[in-house]
Amino acid sequence: MAVLKGLMKLLTSLLVMALGLAAGALWWIQQPLDTRQATLDLSIEPGTSPKAIAQAVANAGAHTSPTLLYAWFRLSGQSRQMRAGSYEIAPDTTPQRLLNMLVRGEESLRSVTIVEGWNWRQVRQALAKADKLKPDSSALPDDVLMAQLGRPGVAPEGRFYADTYAYAKGSSDLAVLQRAMKSMDKHLHQAWDARQADVSVKSPEEALILASIVEKETGKGSDRPMISGVFHNRLRIGMMLQTDPTVIYGLGEAFDGNLRRIHLRTDTPWNTYTRGGLPPTPIAMPGKAALLAAVQPAKTQALYFVAKGDGNSHFSATLDEHNRAVNRYQRGIQPPKD
Repeated sequence: MAVLKGLMKLLTSLLVMALGLAAGALWWIQQPLDTRQATLDLSIEPGTSPKAIAQAVANAGAHTSPTLLYAWFRLSGQSRQMRAGSYEIAPDTTPQRLLNMLVRGEESLRSVTIVEGWNWRQVRQALAKADKLKPDSSALPDDVLMAQLGRPGVAPEGRFYADTYAYAKGSSDLAVLQRAMKSMDKHLHQAWDARQADVSVKSPEEALILASIVEKETGKGSDRPMISGVFHNRLRIGMMLQTDPTVIYGLGEAFDGNLRRIHLRTDTPWNTYTRGGLPPTPIAMPGKAALLAAVQPAKTQALYFVAKGDGNSHFSATLDEHNRAVNRYQRGIQPPKD
């Protein structure tokens, strides 16, 4: 009988200890990790073991026991579900929150935006300034970069879709460019599949080039189909496109913001005043609306347009009408009254 009582006391003690340990563990997993009030960067490579992840948390600067953290990972039953990635451990992160974050793959993300109408030089500048993005492309010449992206011999201009791209800290800018390039491919092919039967552009490549010109020429979005219609009409009859943005693009960094008559006469592959047809490459990154306008031009007789100064354009079917519009909107010369 005494033995049974002793055994009962031992079991009771063990039960109390177990309950105490469980209560202590429950309390511990709900307490913020000691990060010294700093947000810590945690990078987990693919294939990292739960034990190594616990150690990586401590190595990142969290003042906690890797042994306890590993025990928590194991006891949770989710230790094998933790994902690789780049994470941020905020000062209020608890072991429970940390595990949930790792299991759900809630990486710390940054973003970079490519703006409609930007040229390739501006895209490069944006990538270079992007927060926590590895500049793997920065030292690569354009031809080498495009070869790494799987497009050897293709110019980078116009190939990257204007959008905002999220990325994990420490990601390569080449990965962002790869996504932007695939996105442009998708939108270009969707636009091409939706083209009108009688368009003057004969391939997706020509549509992309024309879309980039429409993007740069448009002051008001609703004018895009009409501007495209003017260029389609010119291409159809073999008329020079004579569009200033292509001249400016051909001047490159030499352009000082003031387009002069001499520039219009300075021949480059992109000068549509000295060369017929479309230029050899796009001149900017067109957006979805410009891509669609390039293959769905407005039905119009217009061959000319001029900016009115309020974001809109005036379209003309004859040169005389166009010259009057230029006098009115560009030179301030009002037409004579009847």
